Amino acid sequence: MEDFQRFRVRPGDKVKLHRYDPGETEGVSKEEGDGVLHGLLEALGKLQYRLYAEHRQGLLVVLQGIDGSGKDGTIRHVMTGMNPAGCMVTSFKQPTKLELDHDFLWRVHPHAPAKGDVAVFNRSHYEDVLVVRVHHLVPKDVWSKRYALINEFERLLRAEGGTTVVKFFLHISKAEQLQRFEQRLEDPERQWKIAEEDYKERERWDDYVEAYEDVLTETSTEHAPWYIVPADKKWVRNLMVARVLVETLKSMDIQPPKPTVDLHRIRAAFHKAIADGEGKPRVKGKRKGKKG
Repeated sequence: MEDFQRFRVRPGDKVKLHRYDPGETEGVSKEEGDGVLHGLLEALGKLQYRLYAEHRQGLLVVLQGIDGSGKDGTIRHVMTGMNPAGCMVTSFKQPTKLELDHDFLWRVHPHAPAKGDVAVFNRSHYEDVLVVRVHHLVPKDVWSKRYALINEFERLLRAEGGTTVVKFFLHISKAEQLQRFEQRLEDPERQWKIAEEDYKERERWDDYVEAYEDVLTETSTEHAPWYIVPADKKWVRNLMVARVLVETLKSMDIQPPKPTVDLHRIRAAFHKAIADGEGKPRVKGKRKGKKG
């Protein structure tokens, strides 16, 4: 997945999802991919630590995809590389009555990341140009104006909050979705995920594809890009999301904060404590092995 940038939607691109293979592997084997993923998760943890310490900017990760595309799995397998103290996940379900009494972004904004934090949206404000469109919950002249409002909202997060926004569309095939539904039926550990509307929503597959194509076309910007992630193979999905997150964090030029204490004085106090027999300094690179 070295060439992950080709999956980035450039501003002005007219997206047609049939041009993207959801089963893409780029010639990488699962064994190779798992090895690379391990290294990426280590890098992810270190970069998040620096982001948290710097406390100057934040990262918002948006996960979207048709039912069964693996949003929960992505969080479970990729975000484990991060410290939960600085990584918050919010899942946006059907809006409450109170939320419906406000503008569509009202329920989202409070969950944007604070400085130093990573926020992950499992579904997001994009539901209000997807579900509402497919189910005709609001007229076209309402939802179609929301593309521009979303772009402005994400620009606001960047300008006012120092938040970098990166968005992933987890792209699966209709056949793969059906296979995952079967796995849910057969696995007692997954049966809780089954919903009455799963198969009814499948009947609207083409409508969702069209809606997603417009979302990707209208709202992929330089400050908040979309990546179309091949997600038929879970390991490929995890690898690509991890790769993009690592490269995104690297691009943020995260700088560790300067010490707020007099290090010369602290070192002198430390060495005095050692000299007074209060403890022994650890020797770098040597660890005492346990006997037996």
